[in-house]
Amino acid sequence: MDRRQFLSFLAAAACASTSSSTWASAAGLSMGQAGQFSWDGLIDQARELAARAWQPVPRPDASVLDQIDWAAHGKIRFRPEDALFANGPGQYPVEFFHLGKFFQKPVRMYRLESIGSGLAAREILYNKQQFDMPADSPAQQLGPDTGYAGFRIQESRNGDQSRLDWRTNDWAAFLGASYFRAIGDEYQYGLSARGVAINTVVSDAKEEFPDFTRFYFEPSDNDQMTVYALLDGPSVAGAYRFLLTRQKGVLMDVDAMLFLRQDVRRFGIAPMTSMYWFSGKDKLFQEDWRPEVHDSDGLALWTGKNEHIWRPLINPAGINVSHFEDNNPKGFGLMQRERRFSEYLDAVHYERRPSLWVEPLDDWGEGSVELVELHTSEEIYDNIVAMWVPRQPARAKDSYQLRYRLHWRADEPFTTSLARCVATRIGRGGESAHRPPGVRKFEVEFRGVVSAGSPEAVVSSTGGKITSVMTEAVPDGEPGYWRVFFDVEAQDTIEIRLYLKSGSDTLSETWLYQLHPV
Repeated sequence: MDRRQFLSFLAAAACASTSSSTWASAAGLSMGQAGQFSWDGLIDQARELAARAWQPVPRPDASVLDQIDWAAHGKIRFRPEDALFANGPGQYPVEFFHLGKFFQKPVRMYRLESIGSGLAAREILYNKQQFDMPADSPAQQLGPDTGYAGFRIQESRNGDQSRLDWRTNDWAAFLGASYFRAIGDEYQYGLSARGVAINTVVSDAKEEFPDFTRFYFEPSDNDQMTVYALLDGPSVAGAYRFLLTRQKGVLMDVDAMLFLRQDVRRFGIAPMTSMYWFSGKDKLFQEDWRPEVHDSDGLALWTGKNEHIWRPLINPAGINVSHFEDNNPKGFGLMQRERRFSEYLDAVHYERRPSLWVEPLDDWGEGSVELVELHTSEEIYDNIVAMWVPRQPARAKDSYQLRYRLHWRADEPFTTSLARCVATRIGRGGESAHRPPGVRKFEVEFRGVVSAGSPEAVVSSTGGKITSVMTEAVPDGEPGYWRVFFDVEAQDTIEIRLYLKSGSDTLSETWLYQLHPV
């Protein structure tokens, strides 16, 4: 799937025989019969699903859906006046995505309403009259049981409509398998989260993409909305509760209960997917006119031992999997730290793409943050995955209860006195008069160094030879802005580790880099 087209589709989509009931939430929406709903009941349903053989969701006519390509899909627009909660209750209307070539699995949607001390759910029934589409659109051939592909949550209907008209601006979207996205501080989509990752880059097992098959919407009068979801796939079933909060960026509190049908070789919790093609440090391999192209430029870690780590992303020649072992991590995320337009020069504004930080709300025990980097020669493919993988093998009939918070914003959601790495640059080693072959020079920059004197660089590696280490203030007059130079000679792949200190005090986060021989 072309991710650049997909993100453009998300942005453009915002601009743009059936049972009936007398209980309708908005003009144009028809509802099914009411049924009881509870969070515990959804968990029981997931548990019962996992005890049975997996059954794929029936799909509409694939020959018709295949005709609804990007161009045809872009001409199908949900009618804002038919949005769920368009007239309340709650602040945030919900619009729905149509099925198409790239989203062929129907997802059932339900509205929740308080009845007595409990909740009732009514299915929101598909009707093609809810969509504006050309008369010759292939979607006109689909019947009343087509269903929806996903949904997006619009900005507040109670807000400043001259600045953020809810009819043309959304802040969260769930579309495709268990993928979902939210905007950050800069009002842009970028990287994605997933409900779960199953066997990502496992040599003798096929990767699975379980689906959210049902969504339930509960409105709120404050800046929050609760969405429940049922997950189902060949190896896992699960129940999810998302408490979404629209503030500076977006917060999502996630409760999940997962049940395994089969053994899973790599069980990824709180996974996220992004794109990294190249940055300034990759200039020797650059094939594009722009200085940098990426949605994320590094993996940030806050370990259970209270170490802060920054690992710049790479675009490897093949497949690269890194494991960062930990016990009860405090958090991790794929971040976009470079925030100036001049670093990209692209009208799609990569400098505005959100970062995504995972904050565990319970102890996760032993395991590792795993970073998967795949080679890409274009920006249209997601090639980066980060996730938590428990140490204990994931076996059939195992269950997992998870709580974590997702922060969609520009930067890490915490303050620290440690300086942060803001740039990694690589060139030929040595000096102008003598540049020995096979030696590379690194320049690593840290902003926010708090030190009375010159900080000391502590550099180590798992192999090779490190020489010519030098630390200096960046000569632009900015206080606390320091850089470290060093040369590296290595015949094999090595891991390099660097941080700044003053005496026994650590002054910076730890910079890690995986260097591959040229």
